[in-house]
Amino acid sequence: MSTTLTPEPAAGAASEPGSEGKLKHTPRVLWVLPLWVLSGVFFVQTDQQAVVTRFGAVVEPRVLPGVHYALPWPIDSVARLKVQQLQRLVIGGEAADMVLGRTEPLASQFLTGDQNIIQLRVVVQYSVGLPADYLFRAADVAQTTRVAVEAELARQIARSEVDAVLTTQKLAIQDAVLAASQRRLNDYRTGVKLSTVNIESVTAPPEAADAFRDVASARADTARIVSQAQSYANDLLPRARGEAKQMTESAEAYTSSKVNEAVGDGARFSAVAVEYAKAPEVTSERLYIEALEQILPKIRKLIVDPNGNLDLSIIRKGEGLTSSQTGR
Repeated sequence: MSTTLTPEPAAGAASEPGSEGKLKHTPRVLWVLPLWVLSGVFFVQTDQQAVVTRFGAVVEPRVLPGVHYALPWPIDSVARLKVQQLQRLVIGGEAADMVLGRTEPLASQFLTGDQNIIQLRVVVQYSVGLPADYLFRAADVAQTTRVAVEAELARQIARSEVDAVLTTQKLAIQDAVLAASQRRLNDYRTGVKLSTVNIESVTAPPEAADAFRDVASARADTARIVSQAQSYANDLLPRARGEAKQMTESAEAYTSSKVNEAVGDGARFSAVAVEYAKAPEVTSERLYIEALEQILPKIRKLIVDPNGNLDLSIIRKGEGLTSSQTGR
């Protein structure tokens, strides 16, 4: 006779089928759920801003730097943008692209107000202004920005003459294009903030380059000649004014001296006339003698006595008789 012994279940063991699987899976669910909830925590750096969308709809258009929370994926999504980073695009003057089949540099030509064609190279710098609009309002933000700036640039160039664009009006055109383009982009709600619009070069088309150079050379010659004329005038006019003033002062002094001399002569003549009226013979004799006293010392004289004899002792040795004068 044989006896079969059946082992008894250990104490604390589950007696129902499947209970062992439940014990294995329950702790894993309790561990994953908190991690899923905590995955909604996100951090935005100092040079960034974020946009939170819920099932594709924007719920927070601008999230500033710091630690934030959004519902975990797939409920909410977070997009971060570097709003302080400047982006650059060039209008005109791009290099040749053999892949696209462009063998020559791409040039942007504009028509000026006086019917001249010029080529411009313009560099535009922009950044993110409104993150939500930047992400979802335009399919190609760079292309939209390019078209807006180019349209306003064409408008401003069409209002200006070619000489002004080449010389004095570049800064004014840049400022006007920047302000007008920003208004246009705001109307489009692209979320773009323009920083600078810089006209790097203004050139003539290759067909008219020689004519433009001739005009520029003539303009430079004109400026040089005008500058030389102004320098000459600035040097000549002060000297001419000084000489004129000197001549005027000399003439005034001469006039004053002649007037004074005439007044003195008139006074002396009046005095002599009074004396002549008193004694005509005596006055005439005195005037005759005074005149001889002034004249005779200045001339060479030969004195002949009443008998016609000439005193040769008064003739200096070696001198000839070149003149004769009789005095009484």
